[in-house]
Amino acid sequence: MYKKTELGIEPACSVTPATPKFCRRDLLKFAGGALVLLVSPVAAAASLVAVRVWPADDYTRITLEGSRQLKFSHLLVKDPDRLVVDLEDVELDSVLQTLPSKVLESDPYIRLIRAGQNRPGVVRLVVELKNEIAPQIFTLEPVGDYRHRLVLDLYPTVPVDPLLALIEKSSPLDAAAGDTAAAGSDDAPVQQAAVQDRAKRQKRPPANRLLTVALDPGHGGEDPGAVGRRGSFEKNVTLSIARRLKRKIDAETNMRAVLTRDGDYFVPLRQRVTRARQVQSDLFVSIHADAFVRPEARGSSVFVLSERGASSSAARWLAQKENDADLIGGVNLAKQEGHLARTLLDLSQTATINDSLKLGKAVLNELGDINTLHKAHVEQAGFAVLKAPDIPSILVETAFISNPEEERRLNDDAYQDKMAEAIMRGLRRYFKDNPPLGPTRVAQLD
Repeated sequence: MYKKTELGIEPACSVTPATPKFCRRDLLKFAGGALVLLVSPVAAAASLVAVRVWPADDYTRITLEGSRQLKFSHLLVKDPDRLVVDLEDVELDSVLQTLPSKVLESDPYIRLIRAGQNRPGVVRLVVELKNEIAPQIFTLEPVGDYRHRLVLDLYPTVPVDPLLALIEKSSPLDAAAGDTAAAGSDDAPVQQAAVQDRAKRQKRPPANRLLTVALDPGHGGEDPGAVGRRGSFEKNVTLSIARRLKRKIDAETNMRAVLTRDGDYFVPLRQRVTRARQVQSDLFVSIHADAFVRPEARGSSVFVLSERGASSSAARWLAQKENDADLIGGVNLAKQEGHLARTLLDLSQTATINDSLKLGKAVLNELGDINTLHKAHVEQAGFAVLKAPDIPSILVETAFISNPEEERRLNDDAYQDKMAEAIMRGLRRYFKDNPPLGPTRVAQLD
């Protein structure tokens, strides 16, 4: 007996009480379906390749790096405050199990993290919080050496106000001190020097004009910057030199320094500029360590902003490399407003660039006394971090960390101090030749 189907004429299946309720045609269909299941690719669970926690006063970042894009959902829970994150198509592996141990007791926002297999294919992270937070959670596509990243940025509900932090300090020196005192036992010499500088300054008469210098240690956190052949990270070298320079500035009667970051965490480029403007800085100095594909490249350089293109192809390449820091460090693009992302320049920008050139020349002349100059003149390019329209700004490439000899010197305490002192002399020379006009930008607190 036959019947007509979409595939043509097939034998019909007769069913009697004495026969099972399937026939040869049904068996063939079942076998075919089983074969499809065997040969069809089944999506493998995403594997975690790294987990990182970057604590800071401004915010704490948790980074989960996976072999492919991570699917997630999250919610905030009250009483007590917790952030719950469910990771889909993920198994609780040895990498995820290390996450709780990466939380420091000193973390401003995280009390502890628990991780467990909530159900098959779903891992639940419970972040127990010390305070109420306003989280930003987003994914990042692979870039550089990083694969797919899920980023959990834990911000306070009331953002940290740098200017208020200055006002609440007992003196300009304390205001400029930032978090150095809490940096850790490895910074004991830094803390001791800061105490000595404070004692010296308290014996001096108050100054009529307090000058604020914003120091910007390049890179940080997820963004290591350039990496030397011996494994030195640019982010560590720049922070160390910036801290030394900060102490020297703080020791001056009429000056103080403020760091855009004082720890190993990432600060987006536009936020570095914003922080300098929030504390009404008189100058902005971004500190970096250069790198090139050829190890013989060497020397110090100073750069300022250009409105009309880079002064050389090398300057253009360097500006692009530094501007890519946001991609490496990880910026939440959903929070980038168009006008802020483009950083529009106002009419004062031309005058500010002229002052930046004067500052850059003063610093470059001093750097030439302690190191070879990569270029004997101040170069210009479109560095995003130098785009404050009303603050003379320079970017100092202290040396080439990609050069083995200069990498060794950049890690030497004495050389770092020489570098900080050279920049300090350049700042003094600039202020001597270009005394600031107008009243004190931030009130004298002593």
